[in-house]
Amino acid sequence: MTDPHALWTSMLPADATFTSDRIAVGAAGNRIEFADGSTRLCATSGLWNAPLGFGNPAVAEAVSRATHDASYLSLFRAPHRYAEVAAEALVELANPSRYGRVIFSTSGGAANDAAVKLTRQYWAQKGAGSRSLVVGLKGSYHGTMYGSHALSGDDLLQAVYSVDRRSVRHVSHSDDGEELATLLSREGSRVASVVVEPVLGSGAYALSAAFVSRLLALREEYGFLIVADEVATGFGRTGTMFATDRWAAAPDVLILSKALTNGAMGAAALLIGHRVASEFVRGGWTFVHGETQAGTPACAAAIVAVIEELHRIDVESVTTSLADDLSQLTTRLVSDGVVDRVAGRGCFLGLELHDRDGNPLSGPEVLRVVSAIAEKGVVVQPGPSCIELIPAYGFTAAELIEMDTAVRAGVVQAWELSA
Repeated sequence: MTDPHALWTSMLPADATFTSDRIAVGAAGNRIEFADGSTRLCATSGLWNAPLGFGNPAVAEAVSRATHDASYLSLFRAPHRYAEVAAEALVELANPSRYGRVIFSTSGGAANDAAVKLTRQYWAQKGAGSRSLVVGLKGSYHGTMYGSHALSGDDLLQAVYSVDRRSVRHVSHSDDGEELATLLSREGSRVASVVVEPVLGSGAYALSAAFVSRLLALREEYGFLIVADEVATGFGRTGTMFATDRWAAAPDVLILSKALTNGAMGAAALLIGHRVASEFVRGGWTFVHGETQAGTPACAAAIVAVIEELHRIDVESVTTSLADDLSQLTTRLVSDGVVDRVAGRGCFLGLELHDRDGNPLSGPEVLRVVSAIAEKGVVVQPGPSCIELIPAYGFTAAELIEMDTAVRAGVVQAWELSA
């Protein structure tokens, strides 16, 4: 029997079907157009990918030029100038005193795989091969490649896929680092790295200042490397260019993706701190990792264009102002009883939801709320017992009102349907 649906959509049951009002056919600015002619306001920045809006002209122009001038160049065993320029721009943006080298990748998941490999090799080449444990956070999401799937703290059928987690540990992010300290007291000499999202992509839970302080102090004590996965938080999302800019000391590896190209190309980057980079240079070590589509001219051109656009709009001022508006909006949602509480930071917020009896919503119930809000004309992101608001940086006052109205109406509709 021939399946009439050739496309197998991610993260949904294989028998899922879609009506024309759910099949996207275009996107411009902050809106998505669907096959039935309707449009919806996107309050997820295209899954965090397009904070500069869909179809940003500067990025589109840069990609177009690169595909004409150098349709493909590889980074296997040789550089090309497009990637060199992009790497230099990223280091400059993130602070040359913190980072010195850039490794290009193709997605957040692939970049997390690379980071795990890199930190394990760092210790192996230094003669400490027993330092192979990687520690992640419970409830975290780093991707679904085999390495990043093992690292993700969410329940994502890891056992079904025989994902090897024997060299991975997970600790709480909500106890100010107490569980991490306990783990390190037992296995600190075996830990290669600790990988954290400054704001967890699932649920928008921000790491507390106390947790970050403890993490940095524990690195001083035990010597492990810190990998910061800023796939979701990078490029102004939380009010500073990178969420880790607020940290008293830099992570050893910074992972970027999503907003890196404003969604124009599949791309990711690992910014490598001097501690790690200098050891690889000093030892002449080869990092055995390569991806055919990593750092292509079009990817590199998009990265440079995004950085120029971020400077042009003064992104930190823009996101700080937008964050203030979002804070006022979500505070009203809480005070009006629409949502329970607000998690997150800056322009990346999670709104925790409850049923009529005050119980946290289950996964299927959250998806019903998301669908109800979409029926009211706005796309939001589902999370654990919550919906997430991740608006693009150019959201207008009218669009904020539109988002607020749809969220209120959608939550009420979902309540009525469940009654």
